[in-house]
Amino acid sequence: MVAHEQSSEKRPSAPSATGRDDVDAVTRAVLTASRLLVAVSARSLAAVEDRVTLPQFRLLVVLATHGDAKLVSLAERLGVNPSTAMRMVDRLILAGLAERQVNPANRRETALRVTPEGLQLVEDVTTGRRREIASIVERLAPEQRSALVEALTAFTAAGGEPAVPGGGADAYPLGWLPDLPAAQDG
Repeated sequence: MVAHEQSSEKRPSAPSATGRDDVDAVTRAVLTASRLLVAVSARSLAAVEDRVTLPQFRLLVVLATHGDAKLVSLAERLGVNPSTAMRMVDRLILAGLAERQVNPANRRETALRVTPEGLQLVEDVTTGRRREIASIVERLAPEQRSALVEALTAFTAAGGEPAVPGGGADAYPLGWLPDLPAAQDG
């Protein structure tokens, strides 16, 4: 028996079938939950689909979250070419949801910003999304809520997402952390 224990110590242990089943079950549960969250997001955006497209909304969220930005920085944050970002900005300016501001210190520099109307649109969509998620969470028993907080906190930490600091529900009202170094674009 000692020889068997020694030989098993030398070999790396393969994941157990139960461990793999757990990973598969959790993966399925997360995918199902993400489908629900995408549906909630889609419903919250449906209220403004006559005003903005999803990519335009993302641009407004970036401006609302990070503040004024140069076109190149905005395009980088969105993962699009500057020409694509410029077309989206132009449409948002025509809709009164964004604006250009010339830098008085360097007239060749232009900052892009969300207008009060654009900020209100982002807040309305986010409020609708938060309200629907809260109504779902309210249907859970208190112990399920606690377990969900613990599980989602561990999940986001495992994925490398920084925790939102304390400070109440309005610490980051849009649900995104500010990109502090990049927010200095102004």
